[in-house]
Amino acid sequence: MAARPAKHDESAAAVGAGPFLARSAVKAADLDHRRKINFNIGRYNAAVPKGKQQFAQLELARQLAKNRKWQAIENLDQTLLQFEKQFTARGGKVIWAEDSAQALDAILEICRGVQCKTVVKSKSMVTEEIHLNHFLEANGISSIETDLGEYIQQLDGEPPYHIVTPAMHKSKEDVARLFTNKLGCEPNLTPEQLTQVARYNLRKQYVQAEVGVTGANFLVADTGSIALTENEGNARLSCAFPKVHIAIVGIEKVIPSINDLALFWPLLATYGTGQQVTVYNSLISGPRQPGESDGPEEMYVILLDNGRTRLLADARSREALYCIRCGSCLNACPVYKNIGGHSYLTTYSGPIGKVITPWLRGMHDYKHLSYASSLCGNCTEVCPVRINLHELLLHNRHEAVKQGESTLAERLSWKAWKAASLSRTVMNMGNGRLKNKVVNNLFTAWKKQHADLEFAPKTFNQLWKEQQG
Repeated sequence: MAARPAKHDESAAAVGAGPFLARSAVKAADLDHRRKINFNIGRYNAAVPKGKQQFAQLELARQLAKNRKWQAIENLDQTLLQFEKQFTARGGKVIWAEDSAQALDAILEICRGVQCKTVVKSKSMVTEEIHLNHFLEANGISSIETDLGEYIQQLDGEPPYHIVTPAMHKSKEDVARLFTNKLGCEPNLTPEQLTQVARYNLRKQYVQAEVGVTGANFLVADTGSIALTENEGNARLSCAFPKVHIAIVGIEKVIPSINDLALFWPLLATYGTGQQVTVYNSLISGPRQPGESDGPEEMYVILLDNGRTRLLADARSREALYCIRCGSCLNACPVYKNIGGHSYLTTYSGPIGKVITPWLRGMHDYKHLSYASSLCGNCTEVCPVRINLHELLLHNRHEAVKQGESTLAERLSWKAWKAASLSRTVMNMGNGRLKNKVVNNLFTAWKKQHADLEFAPKTFNQLWKEQQG
């Protein structure tokens, strides 16, 4: 049986509200962390409005994108089978994986079949979800991140901080110190010099690796292609040089037609980084064909479920599968901007992570994420495919209660609160000082991070009677 190492960010000891609250409290008080995040998100906020200018009718484009994802997800069985038929017709192989264990076993079997010693890997959140790097290393295979942000995080022994920009929480000084400590570089290198160091170290890995691993931004059903979008070219190199290319993709990434890319690629670029379109956009439809000069000899696409069909089965939460992983909801979320990506202790952080993780990983251990929200609705406002994220967070809370994931004390407290709120007589009982004393002594958790609640000295009814004589 293949060795399975402990998961670095979702271990049994790191689930539940306790670890999340502890990390959140530390990060919320870390002013240096907040300074770095505000700086990087500030640059993002300055770029996105410029990218949006390419759309003559932005809201129409967003609605059209949502409709196309709705069509793909509502007919997921048909669109995935169409993709498989077209992809295998060109010599590709499709592997269906119900969970991460099946995906990892399939990858290991492929790697052992070609006596693989080194894997080069482009940025992929799905590979983070199944903890591929740790699994391969435990089985004697070196797995090297080739995306600059992921490379930085791998050197530092950390998971990605953000869906799109993995090292968002690091300043250029942090990266320079890391490269000095890990790679022996001269201290205080500029960002350009640091990039050259990373390029030098990574370029030789592409030609040595036996297997290249990528994700996919989209699965194109009618052509049987995977669509990759990137800014560094490392994904192209990861799947072009090695003899074997493995693409690991969540089943929700499918879109009906290649014509849809004219809509989804610009939306992903604008909402992801503020660009009109990313630098490299690739369509890969199988292994090297007769007469072609480059490309892999074998290509596999692993279609990963890993809890996604639980989302699909819930008619309300199914909408979360429309996500194109642009990361815009993270950048907009006031909670994320204060506690950071690592506090969530999950692969997917921010609003979208709070919506999908309880379904992917289990409501019992991750229901607390759905409560870590101000419900301001900013995440819904900025979503390029108009997912109603703040409403889905409320739906998760409702589902948690339905599934019995609430304590008796919690249920009784809400019942009492509801009864009091619906009764004007009860609401008018006592003066402001008495209410202050009762509430502030009752809600002690609130007082740890907030000032005392202060009720008005007089009720509305008293003020109304006084003013009306």
